[in-house]
Amino acid sequence: MRILVATDAWHPQVNGVVRTLTMMAEAAKAFGVEISFLTPQSFPTFAMPSYPDLRLALPGPTKTAQLIEAAQPDAIHITTEGPIGFLVRRYCRQRKLPFTTSFHTRFPEYVSARLPIPESWIWAALRRFHGASQAVMAATPALATELRVRGFRNVVLWPRGVDTGLFHPRSVDLGLPRPVFVCVGRVAVEKNLEAFLDLDLPGTKLVVGDGPARTALARKYPQAVFLGARQGEELAQAYAAADVFVFPSKTDTFGLVLLEALASGLPVAAFPVTGPRDVIGTAPVGVLNNDLRTGCLSALSIPREACVAFAQKHTWEASARAFVDHNAAMRVVDATSDSAEFGAKQPHLVA
Repeated sequence: MRILVATDAWHPQVNGVVRTLTMMAEAAKAFGVEISFLTPQSFPTFAMPSYPDLRLALPGPTKTAQLIEAAQPDAIHITTEGPIGFLVRRYCRQRKLPFTTSFHTRFPEYVSARLPIPESWIWAALRRFHGASQAVMAATPALATELRVRGFRNVVLWPRGVDTGLFHPRSVDLGLPRPVFVCVGRVAVEKNLEAFLDLDLPGTKLVVGDGPARTALARKYPQAVFLGARQGEELAQAYAAADVFVFPSKTDTFGLVLLEALASGLPVAAFPVTGPRDVIGTAPVGVLNNDLRTGCLSALSIPREACVAFAQKHTWEASARAFVDHNAAMRVVDATSDSAEFGAKQPHLVA
């Protein structure tokens, strides 16, 4: 089976969406599924406003159609509600082709944090975007329930995994005063990092990641250590060098970094909100408290072994299997179109 995934988020971006897609595709190979990607690498790009390190694609309809047809997919999945996602959705809608989508980012909260646009307007646009999807994939039961309450249809679960071969406890000393409280992720206003950096904590506050707010936050909080972006083994070592993982975000839909931290033996301190609440639940591997300082200090007493054992239950194989199963009902047969806009030959997906 061949699945084409359309995504506006791709390398060299470092975020949960890119890591999820990369790891899921690799895991899917084990059961004979080939996943290819339609990404910004195939189009001209421009810097995203307020995010100069992120680039948005400028896809054209003709080239988009050509790339879809060259991939000869058995199913089409749209990951993001960006320019590529919109054009692939348009392509499928014009040909009455089924497709699936996934919900990764709380754009209503993110956009409203920067622009005076009501969240209700953005939610309405997202409902329209996902409205024709055969399956809207959500990472957690709570997010799936929320989407249904907000009027989304065909919502299904697509769980996440963690690479325990990369993320695991090991002896790493960064030479920082202990205990080390670490936060990993994009350094941007929606991540609520100041709630972490304002805390009166012993030892060291460590921030791993990059983003538009890094320079300002590093200047405002000179006592904190900002390592910048880390990937692969360097990222795994940064986790392993810490004592507690702090997750101050109140808007993330999942937080893949939570599983990476737990696999590295780090207990979690976070607010009791969707995301950390879904990942951790009632498991004794973290402290969810509206008083984040209390959560950080209490997490120091949680055994690392419990965190590792919890993370090992979340595999990328299970994540990939769920993704494939949600797409497996769609197949492709060749068809001919008279559309002058997209070209003559096209895939035709049927349930």
